[in-house]
Amino acid sequence: MRRFLRWTAAVAAGLLLAGCGGSPDEGEHGDEGKGTGSAPPPTPRSTAAPGPTALPPSLTSQRLGWGRCEATGNASAPGGAWQCATLKVPLDWSEPGGRTIGLSLIRARATGDDRIGSLLFNFGGPGGSGVSTMPYFEQSVSSLHERYDLVSWDPRGVGGSEGVRCRGDREIEAAEAVDATPDTPAEEKAYLQDAADFGQGCRQAAGPLLAHVSTTDTARDMDLMRQVLGDDELHYFGMSYGTELGGVYAHLFPRQVGRVVLDAVVDPTADTVGHAENQARGFQRAFDDYLESTGQDHGQGSRKAADLLKRLDKKPLPTSSGRKLTETLAVTGIILPLYSESNWPRLTSALESAEQGDGSELLALADEYNDRDASGRYGTMTHSQRVISCLDERQRPTPAETKRRLAEFERISPVFGDYLGWDTAGWCHDWPVPGQYDTPEVGAPGAAPVLLVGNTGDPATPYEGARRMADELGRGVGVELTWKGEGHGAYGSGSDCVDSTVDAYLLNGTVPKDGKVCGG
Repeated sequence: MRRFLRWTAAVAAGLLLAGCGGSPDEGEHGDEGKGTGSAPPPTPRSTAAPGPTALPPSLTSQRLGWGRCEATGNASAPGGAWQCATLKVPLDWSEPGGRTIGLSLIRARATGDDRIGSLLFNFGGPGGSGVSTMPYFEQSVSSLHERYDLVSWDPRGVGGSEGVRCRGDREIEAAEAVDATPDTPAEEKAYLQDAADFGQGCRQAAGPLLAHVSTTDTARDMDLMRQVLGDDELHYFGMSYGTELGGVYAHLFPRQVGRVVLDAVVDPTADTVGHAENQARGFQRAFDDYLESTGQDHGQGSRKAADLLKRLDKKPLPTSSGRKLTETLAVTGIILPLYSESNWPRLTSALESAEQGDGSELLALADEYNDRDASGRYGTMTHSQRVISCLDERQRPTPAETKRRLAEFERISPVFGDYLGWDTAGWCHDWPVPGQYDTPEVGAPGAAPVLLVGNTGDPATPYEGARRMADELGRGVGVELTWKGEGHGAYGSGSDCVDSTVDAYLLNGTVPKDGKVCGG
Protein backbone atom coordinates (compact mmCIF):
# COMPACT_ATOMS: atom_id res chain seq x y z
CA MET A 1 0.00 0.00 0.00
CA ARG A 2 1.36 3.40 -0.95
CA ARG A 3 -0.07 6.89 -1.16
CA PHE A 4 0.56 8.67 -4.39
CA LEU A 5 1.82 12.00 -3.10
CA ARG A 6 5.39 13.08 -3.54
CA TRP A 7 7.48 15.19 -5.84
CA THR A 8 8.55 13.99 -9.27
CA ALA A 9 9.02 10.25 -9.11
CA ALA A 10 11.31 10.40 -12.12
CA VAL A 11 13.68 12.66 -10.19
CA ALA A 12 13.37 10.86 -6.86
CA ALA A 13 13.81 7.32 -8.16
CA GLY A 14 17.36 6.02 -7.98
CA LEU A 15 18.83 8.96 -6.10
CA LEU A 16 21.99 8.17 -4.21
CA LEU A 17 21.65 8.53 -0.47
CA ALA A 18 24.09 10.71 1.41
CA GLY A 19 24.49 11.01 5.15
CA CYS A 20 25.96 13.71 7.32
CA GLY A 21 29.45 13.77 8.70
CA GLY A 22 29.91 14.77 12.28
CA SER A 23 33.26 16.55 12.25
CA PRO A 24 33.01 20.34 12.20
CA ASP A 25 35.35 22.25 9.97
CA GLU A 26 33.66 25.57 9.15
CA GLY A 27 31.46 28.00 11.05
CA GLU A 28 28.08 29.48 10.19
CA HIS A 29 27.52 32.56 8.12
CA GLY A 30 27.02 33.97 11.59
CA ASP A 31 30.81 33.84 11.86
CA GLU A 32 30.83 36.38 9.05
CA GLY A 33 28.85 38.97 10.99
CA LYS A 34 25.24 37.80 10.57
CA GLY A 35 24.63 36.33 14.03
CA THR A 36 22.55 33.28 14.85
CA GLY A 37 19.27 34.90 15.84
CA SER A 38 18.70 34.04 19.50
CA ALA A 39 15.26 35.66 19.77
CA PRO A 40 12.36 33.24 20.23
CA PRO A 41 9.92 32.75 17.37
CA PRO A 42 6.67 34.74 17.47
CA THR A 43 3.71 33.20 19.22
CA PRO A 44 1.90 31.14 16.58
CA ARG A 45 -1.77 31.69 15.80
CA SER A 46 -2.56 28.01 15.26
CA THR A 47 -4.82 26.18 17.67
CA ALA A 48 -3.85 22.79 16.27
CA ALA A 49 -0.99 22.32 18.72
CA PRO A 50 0.31 24.14 21.80
CA GLY A 51 2.65 26.99 20.99
CA PRO A 52 6.25 26.87 22.22
CA THR A 53 7.47 29.01 25.07
CA ALA A 54 10.68 31.02 24.74
CA LEU A 55 13.34 28.70 23.40
CA PRO A 56 16.46 27.99 25.44
CA PRO A 57 19.78 29.33 24.15
CA SER A 58 20.99 25.74 23.84
CA LEU A 59 18.69 25.56 20.81
CA THR A 60 18.72 29.06 19.34
CA SER A 61 22.46 29.68 19.78
CA GLN A 62 23.71 26.27 18.71
CA ARG A 63 26.53 26.28 16.18
CA LEU A 64 26.25 23.74 13.41
CA GLY A 65 29.34 21.62 12.82
CA TRP A 66 29.37 21.70 9.04
CA GLY A 67 31.57 18.97 7.68
CA ARG A 68 32.01 16.43 4.94
CA CYS A 69 28.90 14.51 3.89
CA GLU A 70 29.45 10.81 4.38
CA ALA A 71 28.33 7.99 2.12
CA THR A 72 25.37 5.86 3.12
CA GLY A 73 25.19 2.17 2.22
CA ASN A 74 26.39 1.65 -1.36
CA ALA A 75 25.93 5.31 -2.31
CA SER A 76 28.81 7.69 -2.61
CA ALA A 77 28.97 11.01 -0.78
CA PRO A 78 28.02 14.11 -2.84
CA GLY A 79 31.41 15.75 -2.36
CA GLY A 80 32.25 19.09 -3.92
CA ALA A 81 30.81 22.10 -2.12
CA TRP A 82 28.25 20.09 -0.17
CA GLN A 83 28.48 20.12 3.61
CA CYS A 84 26.39 18.32 6.22
CA ALA A 85 25.55 18.99 9.86
CA THR A 86 23.10 18.05 12.59
CA LEU A 87 20.59 20.45 14.14
CA LYS A 88 19.18 19.78 17.61
CA VAL A 89 15.41 20.23 17.93
CA PRO A 90 13.01 19.38 20.75
CA LEU A 91 11.37 15.98 20.53
CA ASP A 92 8.20 17.60 21.93
CA TRP A 93 7.70 21.23 20.98
CA SER A 94 5.46 21.76 24.02
CA GLU A 95 8.58 21.06 26.12
CA PRO A 96 11.39 22.87 24.27
CA GLY A 97 13.78 22.43 27.17
CA GLY A 98 13.34 18.67 27.24
CA ARG A 99 14.74 15.80 25.19
CA THR A 100 16.16 16.69 21.79
CA ILE A 101 16.58 14.79 18.55
CA GLY A 102 18.96 15.47 15.66
CA LEU A 103 17.97 16.59 12.17
CA SER A 104 20.36 15.94 9.28
CA LEU A 105 21.04 19.05 7.17
CA ILE A 106 22.88 19.60 3.89
CA ARG A 107 23.98 22.83 2.25
CA ALA A 108 26.07 24.38 -0.51
CA ARG A 109 27.02 28.00 0.08
CA ALA A 110 26.04 30.76 -2.33
CA THR A 111 28.54 31.00 -5.16
CA GLY A 112 28.35 34.81 -5.61
CA ASP A 113 29.02 37.84 -3.46
CA ASP A 114 25.49 39.30 -3.41
CA ARG A 115 24.07 36.69 -1.04
CA ILE A 116 20.40 36.91 -0.02
CA GLY A 117 20.43 34.16 2.60
CA SER A 118 19.52 30.49 2.85
CA LEU A 119 16.89 28.93 0.59
CA LEU A 120 15.35 25.85 2.21
CA PHE A 121 13.94 23.06 0.05
CA ASN A 122 11.42 20.34 0.86
CA PHE A 123 10.95 17.90 -2.02
CA GLY A 124 7.71 16.33 -0.87
CA GLY A 125 6.53 12.95 0.27
CA PRO A 126 5.83 13.35 3.08
CA GLY A 127 8.91 11.37 3.92
CA GLY A 128 11.27 12.47 1.18
CA SER A 129 14.93 12.91 2.08
CA GLY A 130 16.21 16.39 1.39
CA VAL A 131 19.77 15.36 2.20
CA SER A 132 19.83 12.79 -0.59
CA THR A 133 17.82 14.84 -3.12
CA MET A 134 19.35 18.32 -2.81
CA PRO A 135 22.67 17.63 -4.60
CA TYR A 136 20.83 16.15 -7.58
CA PHE A 137 18.51 19.13 -7.81
CA GLU A 138 21.29 21.72 -7.72
CA GLN A 139 21.63 21.91 -11.51
CA SER A 140 17.91 22.72 -11.81
CA VAL A 141 18.33 25.71 -9.47
CA SER A 142 21.76 26.87 -10.59
CA SER A 143 20.33 30.34 -11.29
CA LEU A 144 19.38 30.59 -7.61
CA HIS A 145 22.61 29.19 -6.20
CA GLU A 146 24.64 32.32 -6.91
CA ARG A 147 22.67 34.31 -4.33
CA TYR A 148 21.36 31.65 -1.98
CA ASP A 149 22.87 28.97 0.17
CA LEU A 150 21.01 25.87 -0.99
CA VAL A 151 19.81 24.06 2.14
CA SER A 152 17.69 20.99 2.71
CA TRP A 153 17.18 18.45 5.46
CA ASP A 154 15.65 15.14 6.41
CA PRO A 155 12.50 16.02 8.38
CA ARG A 156 11.98 14.27 11.70
CA GLY A 157 11.24 10.59 11.17
CA VAL A 158 12.98 10.59 7.79
CA GLY A 159 16.34 9.19 6.71
CA GLY A 160 19.17 10.53 8.86
CA SER A 161 16.75 12.35 11.19
CA GLU A 162 15.55 9.52 13.41
CA GLY A 163 14.24 7.75 10.29
CA VAL A 164 11.50 5.20 10.97
CA ARG A 165 11.53 1.73 9.41
CA CYS A 166 8.39 -0.20 10.28
CA ARG A 167 9.04 -3.45 8.37
CA GLY A 168 11.85 -5.51 6.96
CA ASP A 169 12.29 -6.15 3.26
CA ARG A 170 10.77 -9.63 3.34
CA GLU A 171 7.72 -8.34 5.19
CA ILE A 172 7.29 -5.56 2.65
CA GLU A 173 7.46 -7.97 -0.27
CA ALA A 174 4.99 -10.30 1.41
CA ALA A 175 2.62 -7.39 2.00
CA GLU A 176 2.62 -6.62 -1.72
CA ALA A 177 0.56 -9.77 -2.19
CA VAL A 178 -2.25 -8.30 -0.04
CA ASP A 179 -5.13 -7.13 -2.23
CA ALA A 180 -5.52 -3.35 -1.75
CA THR A 181 -8.96 -3.43 -3.42
CA PRO A 182 -10.62 -6.26 -1.46
CA ASP A 183 -13.67 -7.96 -2.98
CA THR A 184 -14.40 -10.60 -0.34
CA PRO A 185 -14.65 -10.63 3.47
CA ALA A 186 -11.43 -12.63 3.63
CA GLU A 187 -9.55 -10.13 1.45
CA GLU A 188 -10.96 -7.23 3.46
CA LYS A 189 -9.84 -8.81 6.72
CA ALA A 190 -6.34 -9.42 5.35
CA TYR A 191 -6.13 -5.85 4.05
CA LEU A 192 -7.11 -4.25 7.33
CA GLN A 193 -4.95 -6.64 9.37
CA ASP A 194 -1.95 -5.74 7.24
CA ALA A 195 -2.63 -2.05 7.91
CA ALA A 196 -2.91 -2.64 11.65
CA ASP A 197 0.29 -4.71 11.65
CA PHE A 198 2.14 -1.93 9.84
CA GLY A 199 1.02 0.58 12.46
CA GLN A 200 2.21 -1.64 15.28
CA GLY A 201 5.55 -2.07 13.54
CA CYS A 202 5.87 1.72 13.36
CA ARG A 203 4.97 2.06 17.04
CA GLN A 204 7.67 -0.42 18.03
CA ALA A 205 10.26 1.18 15.73
CA ALA A 206 9.56 4.82 16.55
CA GLY A 207 8.53 4.72 20.20
CA PRO A 208 7.81 8.23 21.58
CA LEU A 209 8.82 9.82 18.26
CA LEU A 210 5.63 8.48 16.61
CA ALA A 211 3.57 11.20 18.31
CA HIS A 212 5.98 14.00 17.28
CA VAL A 213 6.50 13.74 13.52
CA SER A 214 3.60 15.94 12.40
CA THR A 215 3.75 18.68 9.80
CA THR A 216 3.26 21.20 12.61
CA ASP A 217 6.32 19.79 14.42
CA THR A 218 8.38 20.09 11.23
CA ALA A 219 7.19 23.65 10.60
CA ARG A 220 8.46 24.60 14.06
CA ASP A 221 11.74 22.84 13.25
CA MET A 222 12.00 25.03 10.15
CA ASP A 223 11.74 28.22 12.19
CA LEU A 224 14.47 27.09 14.55
CA MET A 225 16.52 26.19 11.47
CA ARG A 226 15.96 29.71 10.16
CA GLN A 227 17.26 31.23 13.38
CA VAL A 228 20.32 29.01 13.62
CA LEU A 229 21.18 29.64 9.95
CA GLY A 230 21.13 33.37 10.74
CA ASP A 231 18.17 34.48 8.61
CA ASP A 232 15.62 37.07 9.71
CA GLU A 233 13.05 35.63 7.31
CA LEU A 234 12.48 32.15 5.92
CA HIS A 235 13.11 31.78 2.19
CA TYR A 236 11.64 28.46 1.11
CA PHE A 237 10.86 26.30 -1.93
CA GLY A 238 8.33 23.56 -1.19
CA MET A 239 7.14 20.93 -3.67
CA SER A 240 4.12 18.62 -3.45
CA TYR A 241 3.70 17.79 0.28
CA GLY A 242 6.29 20.52 0.84
CA THR A 243 3.58 23.02 -0.15
CA GLU A 244 1.39 21.90 2.76
CA LEU A 245 4.39 22.24 5.04
CA GLY A 246 5.00 25.74 3.68
CA GLY A 247 1.38 26.72 4.25
CA VAL A 248 1.47 25.47 7.84
CA TYR A 249 4.71 27.40 8.43
CA ALA A 250 3.15 30.59 7.07
CA HIS A 251 0.19 30.13 9.42
CA LEU A 252 2.39 29.62 12.46
CA PHE A 253 5.00 32.28 11.64
CA PRO A 254 3.47 34.86 9.26
CA ARG A 255 5.93 37.58 10.29
CA GLN A 256 8.88 35.35 9.37
CA VAL A 257 7.69 34.57 5.82
CA GLY A 258 10.28 35.74 3.30
CA ARG A 259 10.27 34.66 -0.35
CA VAL A 260 8.29 31.42 -0.44
CA VAL A 261 7.48 29.34 -3.55
CA LEU A 262 5.03 26.43 -3.37
CA ASP A 263 5.02 24.23 -6.50
CA ALA A 264 2.54 21.35 -7.14
CA VAL A 265 0.24 22.68 -4.44
CA VAL A 266 -1.71 20.40 -2.10
CA ASP A 267 -5.35 21.45 -1.59
CA PRO A 268 -5.44 22.55 2.08
CA THR A 269 -9.25 22.38 2.19
CA ALA A 270 -9.37 18.66 1.43
CA ASP A 271 -9.70 16.10 4.23
CA THR A 272 -8.65 12.46 3.88
CA VAL A 273 -11.54 11.56 1.58
CA GLY A 274 -11.35 14.83 -0.33
CA HIS A 275 -7.65 14.38 -0.95
CA ALA A 276 -8.24 10.86 -2.32
CA GLU A 277 -11.00 12.17 -4.58
CA ASN A 278 -8.70 14.95 -5.82
CA GLN A 279 -6.03 12.41 -6.68
CA ALA A 280 -8.53 10.16 -8.43
CA ARG A 281 -9.50 13.13 -10.62
CA GLY A 282 -5.89 14.18 -11.14
CA PHE A 283 -4.55 10.79 -12.14
CA GLN A 284 -7.55 10.07 -14.37
CA ARG A 285 -7.09 13.46 -16.01
CA ALA A 286 -3.40 12.72 -16.61
CA PHE A 287 -4.24 9.23 -17.92
CA ASP A 288 -6.78 10.76 -20.31
CA ASP A 289 -4.12 13.20 -21.53
CA TYR A 290 -1.76 10.27 -22.02
CA LEU A 291 -4.41 8.34 -23.98
CA GLU A 292 -5.06 11.37 -26.16
CA SER A 293 -1.35 11.64 -26.91
CA THR A 294 -1.43 8.08 -28.29
CA GLY A 295 -4.57 8.65 -30.35
CA GLN A 296 -6.83 6.56 -28.08
CA ASP A 297 -10.34 7.43 -27.00
CA HIS A 298 -10.49 8.34 -23.30
CA GLY A 299 -13.40 6.08 -22.48
CA GLN A 300 -12.19 3.08 -24.45
CA GLY A 301 -8.63 3.40 -23.18
CA SER A 302 -9.75 3.64 -19.56
CA ARG A 303 -12.06 0.65 -19.91
CA LYS A 304 -9.22 -1.35 -21.42
CA ALA A 305 -6.92 -0.49 -18.50
CA ALA A 306 -9.67 -1.20 -15.95
CA ASP A 307 -10.34 -4.58 -17.58
CA LEU A 308 -6.65 -5.42 -17.34
CA LEU A 309 -6.68 -4.61 -13.61
CA LYS A 310 -9.76 -6.79 -13.08
CA ARG A 311 -8.05 -9.71 -14.80
CA LEU A 312 -4.97 -9.22 -12.64
CA ASP A 313 -7.16 -9.19 -9.54
CA LYS A 314 -8.20 -12.74 -10.41
CA LYS A 315 -4.95 -13.97 -11.91
CA PRO A 316 -1.64 -12.08 -11.53
CA LEU A 317 0.71 -12.07 -14.51
CA PRO A 318 4.09 -13.80 -14.60
CA THR A 319 7.26 -11.72 -14.93
CA SER A 320 10.85 -12.38 -15.91
CA SER A 321 11.91 -12.07 -12.27
CA GLY A 322 9.70 -14.93 -11.13
CA ARG A 323 7.54 -12.57 -9.08
CA LYS A 324 3.91 -11.96 -9.98
CA LEU A 325 2.34 -8.72 -11.18
CA THR A 326 -0.71 -8.21 -8.99
CA GLU A 327 -3.51 -5.71 -9.50
CA THR A 328 -2.07 -3.46 -6.78
CA LEU A 329 1.43 -3.48 -8.28
CA ALA A 330 -0.04 -2.83 -11.73
CA VAL A 331 -1.89 0.27 -10.49
CA THR A 332 1.40 1.54 -9.04
CA GLY A 333 3.18 0.76 -12.31
CA ILE A 334 0.61 2.77 -14.28
CA ILE A 335 0.83 5.64 -11.81
CA LEU A 336 4.58 6.21 -11.99
CA PRO A 337 4.88 7.30 -15.67
CA LEU A 338 2.05 9.80 -15.21
CA TYR A 339 4.34 11.90 -12.99
CA SER A 340 6.36 12.98 -16.03
CA GLU A 341 5.32 13.23 -19.68
CA SER A 342 8.77 12.01 -20.69
CA ASN A 343 7.86 8.61 -19.22
CA TRP A 344 4.65 8.14 -21.20
CA PRO A 345 6.37 5.92 -23.82
CA ARG A 346 7.36 3.55 -21.01
CA LEU A 347 3.72 3.29 -20.02
CA THR A 348 2.70 2.42 -23.58
CA SER A 349 5.29 -0.35 -23.75
CA ALA A 350 4.40 -1.71 -20.30
CA LEU A 351 0.66 -1.82 -21.02
CA GLU A 352 1.22 -3.50 -24.39
CA SER A 353 3.44 -6.14 -22.78
CA ALA A 354 0.87 -6.77 -20.04
CA GLU A 355 -1.88 -7.25 -22.63
CA GLN A 356 0.37 -9.87 -24.21
CA GLY A 357 0.72 -11.70 -20.89
CA ASP A 358 4.04 -10.35 -19.59
CA GLY A 359 3.92 -8.21 -16.45
CA SER A 360 7.66 -7.52 -16.27
CA GLU A 361 7.62 -3.90 -17.41
CA LEU A 362 4.73 -2.82 -15.20
CA LEU A 363 6.39 -4.58 -12.27
CA ALA A 364 9.64 -2.72 -12.96
CA LEU A 365 7.76 0.59 -12.92
CA ALA A 366 6.08 -0.36 -9.64
CA ASP A 367 9.42 -1.34 -8.11
CA GLU A 368 10.85 2.01 -9.16
CA TYR A 369 8.05 3.82 -7.38
CA ASN A 370 8.27 1.57 -4.34
CA ASP A 371 12.04 2.15 -4.02
CA ARG A 372 12.83 -1.53 -4.50
CA ASP A 373 16.24 -2.31 -5.95
CA ALA A 374 17.30 -5.35 -7.94
CA SER A 375 18.42 -7.21 -4.82
CA GLY A 376 15.03 -6.85 -3.15
CA ARG A 377 15.89 -4.05 -0.74
CA TYR A 378 13.29 -1.35 -0.18
CA GLY A 379 13.65 2.29 0.77
CA THR A 380 11.84 3.70 3.78
CA MET A 381 9.98 6.62 2.23
CA THR A 382 6.68 4.75 2.48
CA HIS A 383 7.25 4.25 6.22
CA SER A 384 8.01 7.91 6.90
CA GLN A 385 5.19 9.02 4.63
CA ARG A 386 2.68 7.02 6.60
CA VAL A 387 3.82 7.93 10.11
CA ILE A 388 3.71 11.64 9.21
CA SER A 389 0.37 11.66 7.38
CA CYS A 390 -1.38 9.44 9.93
CA LEU A 391 -0.31 11.77 12.74
CA ASP A 392 -1.57 14.74 10.73
CA GLU A 393 -4.93 13.34 9.63
CA ARG A 394 -7.75 13.00 12.15
CA GLN A 395 -10.30 11.47 9.78
CA ARG A 396 -10.43 7.66 9.91
CA PRO A 397 -13.07 6.38 7.43
CA THR A 398 -14.43 2.97 8.37
CA PRO A 399 -14.62 0.12 5.85
CA ALA A 400 -18.41 0.52 5.78
CA GLU A 401 -18.10 4.24 4.99
CA THR A 402 -15.55 3.47 2.30
CA LYS A 403 -17.78 0.89 0.63
CA ARG A 404 -20.57 3.45 0.40
CA ARG A 405 -18.22 5.82 -1.41
CA LEU A 406 -16.66 3.34 -3.84
CA ALA A 407 -19.21 3.91 -6.59
CA GLU A 408 -18.41 7.64 -6.54
CA PHE A 409 -14.68 6.95 -6.61
CA GLU A 410 -15.13 4.64 -9.58
CA ARG A 411 -17.25 7.26 -11.34
CA ILE A 412 -14.47 9.80 -10.87
CA SER A 413 -11.83 7.36 -12.10
CA PRO A 414 -12.53 3.92 -13.58
CA VAL A 415 -8.79 3.17 -13.46
CA PHE A 416 -7.66 4.50 -10.06
CA GLY A 417 -10.89 5.07 -8.11
CA ASP A 418 -11.17 1.66 -6.49
CA TYR A 419 -7.61 1.75 -5.17
CA LEU A 420 -7.79 5.32 -3.88
CA GLY A 421 -11.22 4.73 -2.35
CA TRP A 422 -10.03 1.74 -0.33
CA ASP A 423 -6.88 3.64 0.63
CA THR A 424 -8.98 6.00 2.75
CA ALA A 425 -9.94 3.07 4.98
CA GLY A 426 -6.63 1.22 5.06
CA TRP A 427 -3.95 3.86 5.20
CA CYS A 428 -4.37 4.81 8.87
CA HIS A 429 -6.52 1.90 10.03
CA ASP A 430 -6.07 1.18 13.74
CA TRP A 431 -3.19 3.66 13.91
CA PRO A 432 -1.47 3.76 17.33
CA VAL A 433 -1.73 7.56 17.76
CA PRO A 434 -4.63 9.91 16.98
CA GLY A 435 -4.49 12.39 14.13
CA GLN A 436 -4.25 16.13 14.76
CA TYR A 437 -6.58 17.85 12.30
CA ASP A 438 -9.16 17.33 9.56
CA THR A 439 -7.47 19.89 7.30
CA PRO A 440 -4.31 21.92 7.93
CA GLU A 441 -4.46 25.51 9.12
CA VAL A 442 -2.71 27.70 6.53
CA GLY A 443 -4.30 31.12 6.93
CA ALA A 444 -1.51 33.70 7.17
CA PRO A 445 -2.92 37.24 7.27
CA GLY A 446 -0.18 39.82 7.17
CA ALA A 447 2.44 37.51 5.67
CA ALA A 448 4.54 38.51 2.67
CA PRO A 449 3.32 37.29 -0.75
CA VAL A 450 3.65 33.54 -1.31
CA LEU A 451 4.00 32.34 -4.93
CA LEU A 452 1.84 29.29 -5.71
CA VAL A 453 2.57 27.33 -8.91
CA GLY A 454 -0.09 25.01 -10.33
CA ASN A 455 0.20 22.71 -13.35
CA THR A 456 -3.03 21.91 -15.23
CA GLY A 457 -1.84 18.36 -15.98
CA ASP A 458 -0.56 17.55 -12.49
CA PRO A 459 -1.75 14.06 -11.52
CA ALA A 460 -0.88 13.95 -7.82
CA THR A 461 -1.75 17.50 -6.76
CA PRO A 462 -4.39 18.77 -9.23
CA TYR A 463 -3.93 22.40 -10.17
CA GLU A 464 -7.14 23.51 -8.45
CA GLY A 465 -5.22 23.17 -5.18
CA ALA A 466 -3.16 26.27 -5.95
CA ARG A 467 -6.23 28.50 -6.05
CA ARG A 468 -7.60 26.98 -2.87
CA MET A 469 -4.28 27.49 -1.10
CA ALA A 470 -4.25 31.11 -2.27
CA ASP A 471 -7.73 31.66 -0.89
CA GLU A 472 -6.84 30.03 2.44
CA LEU A 473 -3.58 31.96 2.87
CA GLY A 474 -5.59 35.16 2.57
CA ARG A 475 -6.01 38.23 0.42
CA GLY A 476 -2.71 39.71 -0.66
CA VAL A 477 -0.72 36.66 0.48
CA GLY A 478 -1.39 33.84 -1.98
CA VAL A 479 -0.35 34.66 -5.57
CA GLU A 480 -1.23 32.03 -8.17
CA LEU A 481 0.83 31.14 -11.26
CA THR A 482 -0.61 28.49 -13.62
CA TRP A 483 1.28 26.43 -16.20
CA LYS A 484 -0.61 24.59 -18.92
CA GLY A 485 1.62 21.55 -18.85
CA GLU A 486 1.90 17.90 -17.85
CA GLY A 487 3.50 16.09 -14.93
CA HIS A 488 3.91 16.64 -11.21
CA GLY A 489 5.27 20.13 -10.63
CA ALA A 490 6.10 22.99 -12.99
CA TYR A 491 9.45 24.60 -12.13
CA GLY A 492 12.28 23.05 -14.13
CA SER A 493 9.82 21.11 -16.32
CA GLY A 494 10.49 22.96 -19.57
CA SER A 495 8.60 26.23 -19.26
CA ASP A 496 10.83 29.30 -19.59
CA CYS A 497 7.82 31.38 -18.50
CA VAL A 498 7.45 29.49 -15.22
CA ASP A 499 11.17 29.36 -14.49
CA SER A 500 11.79 33.04 -15.21
CA THR A 501 8.76 34.11 -13.14
CA VAL A 502 9.87 32.04 -10.14
CA ASP A 503 13.49 33.20 -10.47
CA ALA A 504 12.46 36.85 -10.67
CA TYR A 505 10.45 36.45 -7.48
CA LEU A 506 13.16 34.62 -5.53
CA LEU A 507 16.08 36.71 -6.77
CA ASN A 508 14.55 40.18 -7.09
CA GLY A 509 11.35 39.99 -5.06
CA THR A 510 9.26 40.61 -8.20
CA VAL A 511 5.74 39.38 -7.46
CA PRO A 512 3.77 38.45 -10.61
CA LYS A 513 0.15 39.36 -11.12
CA ASP A 514 -2.16 36.94 -9.34
CA GLY A 515 -3.60 34.55 -11.92
CA LYS A 516 -0.74 34.74 -14.43
CA VAL A 517 -0.85 31.84 -16.93
CA CYS A 518 2.11 30.30 -18.75
CA GLY A 519 1.30 28.32 -21.91
CA GLY A 520 2.40 24.76 -22.60
